[in-house]
Amino acid sequence: MTQSARLVHVIGAGPAGLMAAETLAEAGMGVVVHERMPSPARKLLMAGRGGLNLTHSEPMEQFAGRYGEASAAVGAWIGVFSPTDLTAWVEGLGQPTFVGSSGRVFPRAMKASPLLRAWLARLHGLGVEIRTRSRWIGWRDGALVFDTPDGERLERPDAVVLALGGASWPRLGSDGAWAGWLGAPVAPFRPANVGFDVDWSSMFRERFAGQPLKGVVLTHGGRTVRGEAMIAGYGIEGGAVYSLSAQLRTAVEAQGRADLEIDLKPDVATGRLTERLSRPRGKASLSNHLRKAAGLNPVEAALLREAGPLPDSPAALARRIKALPLRLTAVQGLERAISSAGGVALDAVDARLMLQDRPGVFVAGEMLDWEAPTGGYLLQASFASGVVAARGVLDWVDIRN
Repeated sequence: MTQSARLVHVIGAGPAGLMAAETLAEAGMGVVVHERMPSPARKLLMAGRGGLNLTHSEPMEQFAGRYGEASAAVGAWIGVFSPTDLTAWVEGLGQPTFVGSSGRVFPRAMKASPLLRAWLARLHGLGVEIRTRSRWIGWRDGALVFDTPDGERLERPDAVVLALGGASWPRLGSDGAWAGWLGAPVAPFRPANVGFDVDWSSMFRERFAGQPLKGVVLTHGGRTVRGEAMIAGYGIEGGAVYSLSAQLRTAVEAQGRADLEIDLKPDVATGRLTERLSRPRGKASLSNHLRKAAGLNPVEAALLREAGPLPDSPAALARRIKALPLRLTAVQGLERAISSAGGVALDAVDARLMLQDRPGVFVAGEMLDWEAPTGGYLLQASFASGVVAARGVLDWVDIRN
């Protein structure tokens, strides 16, 4: 059988699945993509609401380190399809990109819909068939079983790429239900890039929910991150929190809490703050004194009070501003998480991302057990894994021939 006669089914029409489909179709394979939702790439479109952070421009050795315990495996994927490759691919679809001040890479359109339209048009031109409302529900006698509007449908392709996503934002299509019938080791799903509960006072919650903390430094367990956070009614969320979410989650799971430290004024030394706060207040209220002497806005000043009675000593007050304690009491659930940890164990697949116990079945994207902070790392790894899985299919087909 010639390679062009081979038929591959890709299950899941997110970034990993569609990238696998494109790679396979360009190599001459027949490709059918199944998507359980009425339209493809819904989670990608949701990500685009925040500007569609595609990847990051930082050096590769630093980039690969963002994936924690999975750095070696994910770094290998990114070695196959790098940030430079991804940027070139996006621009090849007619979507110019730019690098933001933080080093993050975005399409100039700052949304996903133009990119997705161009991508779907390219896939159509390559002959890729996309079947929506086609939900994979397991295997039967070696065949894939799909629940479709026309009833059950059995398929026996020459190879399969599974790219069904993890278990975050299940209303967008990734519910992790496949873990029950995959037949491979699956690590339990846990929320990643997620907010944490804080026992705010009712006054603070009512007045400041939705207010940002800009340019702060967060520290936990010896690791420090600078960025922005957001006060939420339930607690705290935002990019800087997400960068620490894996270790914060581990602490909450182990101890029932995680103690976060916030430097509200990272660019001002403690001694300088002490000097400013030592100036006479006169008739100014404490809030005005904190605003004028320390540059604290209302939410920052209120956050100081949430930590307990304010110290009388300027030096002690400066130390609190520089190391504000905040106790996190619980992790928000998968339904509110940007991504998920857990999934198919990395040692259950080979370097081609083929399941060790199911020849011809490959896995890509968030189905695999890896996690990363926001900042372009999630999409980069998902796209790259789709390329690796597709090339794995091509290698496996070639070996069989």
